[in-house]
Amino acid sequence: MDAFKRCFGLKKVRHKPGYEEPIALASETHFAVNEVEALYDLFKKLSSSIIDDGLIHKEEFQLALFKNSSKQNLFADRVFHLFDVKCNRVIEFGEFVRSLSVFHPSAPEADKIAFLFRLYDLRQTGYIESEEMKEMVLALLSELDLSLSNDMVELIVEKTMMEADSKGDGKIDEEEWREFVKKNPSVMKNMTLPYLKELTLAFPSFVLNT
Repeated sequence: MDAFKRCFGLKKVRHKPGYEEPIALASETHFAVNEVEALYDLFKKLSSSIIDDGLIHKEEFQLALFKNSSKQNLFADRVFHLFDVKCNRVIEFGEFVRSLSVFHPSAPEADKIAFLFRLYDLRQTGYIESEEMKEMVLALLSELDLSLSNDMVELIVEKTMMEADSKGDGKIDEEEWREFVKKNPSVMKNMTLPYLKELTLAFPSFVLNT
């Protein structure tokens, strides 16, 4: 077989650490094989923007989101943490695809709700407390370049906690969160990215130029 490859000039493609085959990833996610291949094209650009090692570092993640690798934002930190399933401070290709899959229009609503809960559960205690809610509200406002008075932020947090904390114990568990989101579907509006349903090889350049 090796002689056959040499004869016809065929070379084995070498991928960087963390690479997983598109067919395998497609079988585990809501993406088709060609969509995973398109995501790999995007992943290669993101993972080589600062350090060309086939892995997305936090600075590269920040650069992709804000065009600034040094900008600090709790929201971006939390998303990076959730994508970094192995907790080794980098995002591998498989982690990238599996994590993005939850934003696919075909992903179950339950998966999207669970992802959001983990996003807000900053201390990873299995509950969302008022201080965590406030930190995330401030982070989201910062991301949108919006500014509200501290009193207004406190009011938003207080009203949210009152509505979501049906058990009245000062914290929101997963069951309460599911009920809260069902009553307030607007919370989920950023959990579905429509263009992931029709992903093509043109997708990477589209994303990087917006």
